[in-house]
Amino acid sequence: MPPPLSPAAAAPACARSLADLLVALSAARALPKGQQLHGHLLKAGHLPATASSHTLIAHHLLTFYARCALPGLSLRAFLDLPPPPSPPAWSSLISSFAQNGLPYAAFDAFRRMLAAGVPATGRNIPSAAKAVAAAEDSSRPPLAPHALHGLSAKTPFAGDVFVGSSVLDMYAKCGHLDDARRLFDEMPERNVVSWSALICGYADAGLHSSAMEIFRLALEEAVPVNDFTVSCIVRVCAAATLFELGAQVHARSIKTALNASPFVGSSLVSLYSKCGLVECAYRVFGEAHERNLGIWNAVLIASAQHGHTSAAFQRFMEMQNAGFRPNYITFLCLLTACSHAGLVDEGKRYFSLMKEYSIEPQAEHYAAMVDLLGRVGRISEALELIESMPMEPPESVWGALLMACRMFKDADTAAIAAKRLFDTGSRSSGAHMLLSSTYAAAGRHVDAALARKAMRDAGVRKETGLSWLEAAGEVHTFVSNCRRHPKSNEIYNVLEKVGEKMEADGYVADTSAVVKDVDKDEKQATVRYHSERLAIGLGLLIVPEGVPIRVMKNLRVCDDCHNAIKYISKCTGRIIILRDNRRFHRFEAGVCSCGDFW
Repeated sequence: MPPPLSPAAAAPACARSLADLLVALSAARALPKGQQLHGHLLKAGHLPATASSHTLIAHHLLTFYARCALPGLSLRAFLDLPPPPSPPAWSSLISSFAQNGLPYAAFDAFRRMLAAGVPATGRNIPSAAKAVAAAEDSSRPPLAPHALHGLSAKTPFAGDVFVGSSVLDMYAKCGHLDDARRLFDEMPERNVVSWSALICGYADAGLHSSAMEIFRLALEEAVPVNDFTVSCIVRVCAAATLFELGAQVHARSIKTALNASPFVGSSLVSLYSKCGLVECAYRVFGEAHERNLGIWNAVLIASAQHGHTSAAFQRFMEMQNAGFRPNYITFLCLLTACSHAGLVDEGKRYFSLMKEYSIEPQAEHYAAMVDLLGRVGRISEALELIESMPMEPPESVWGALLMACRMFKDADTAAIAAKRLFDTGSRSSGAHMLLSSTYAAAGRHVDAALARKAMRDAGVRKETGLSWLEAAGEVHTFVSNCRRHPKSNEIYNVLEKVGEKMEADGYVADTSAVVKDVDKDEKQATVRYHSERLAIGLGLLIVPEGVPIRVMKNLRVCDDCHNAIKYISKCTGRIIILRDNRRFHRFEAGVCSCGDFW
């Protein structure tokens, strides 16, 4: 029988056991049990730490609270350590702040660590890089990314792939893409984080072709891409409405089992929704093995944008029943659904419900409410809501009111909204054109001309209306009255023939939105070949019968084109799906899914 341990030997053994128990509780994020153990440690005199064995316990306690998303208690555990804190303790504190949404505290702790003479390491540099990346642009020191990179280059960890990848990710998230690419090219070794950081940096900046180029390079070099990488690429395809390419990435994700990730799933839901294939989006959601809040929000906004309001409300209840707590994005989806259906009472109810979840309405929520009220003609009530906002109304809010004024030809309120919008410093050509078209619709052509002159005097150029159609692996882009397409003659001929059938069926052009005071024939010629009609004309030529014609547009579809496309779908028997900058429209047999409410 072995002799009993002396008290001096038993204490470290006990401390190691307690430390091992804390590690297990950290991995399980078992907060109540961990707090009970913390209380025991205090009563037993193990904390505040004095002996070296107790220091280990205090360090693991710091990590435990970090993993339980309680960085304030991590700081308390850090302060219970005997001075001076060890480098691992500093690293754990910085990581706790960085991982729990406190970037300024994390970077401040990093600076205090350096001031205390503790060197930067391969563990705390990535946490500091994450903190710099998460800080808001307006409050981040402008040279912080480069200063941290310079510091890391002077350490023995300069060539470490994890340190290099974290600095690259920081550059990408801070928008320094040239620096990110330069570092990427100079790295002696890269991992999937390096590749993903650069791909997502390009994707977030809207540089879709660059993101796809890096993704192709990753595949050529047989990089084992992860769900984060695939999610970024699917988001690129969704933003550019590249359905065929997105479907190929989806197929690849199925082969590698990455489609089981809720991050990939939510991106796929957005892809199919934005490409007009909402039933495919619903199928991806229904087949998802694991769901997070992101995929619930993705299917909610898909339902909202496609006018499936009842489905959006039903899925919101299912989400709550599944134990998910809605966030500010969830409520923005619901308010969008209400806006697209003109459901004012429901919109007000969801707007009020936000407070029950301790969510303060942001400018986006107010913009959605203004849009909702404006769409049903309650313009004065929308203006009152704007005046009651606790923050300065941004461009999106005044833009929503201006759009409502255009719909209801309220030129006087439009002038107020436009002035307040321009006071924000906006140089939006859309606002100028909305004001001009509102005056024109109200018969005030002199004021319309003055609004256009003000736009020219301000040096603001009108945003070009674009429509595009993807077919046979190629994207065809059009502007109004465009004749650059190789099939232009055929496109105009087919539209002429369909136009004759439309007129025989009762179609009459609506030229009220034409801002110039010209004769009737010239106004009709102005609206006849808008970009979306040319894209549809090409679709009639090259998209096989039985396959919907899917057209995307960067601006709101005008009243006349919306009416004309209903007639085109009726006269040709084709299903036409149009996405403008407001919502999706599915035209079939002369009827639009929006119910003429957009």
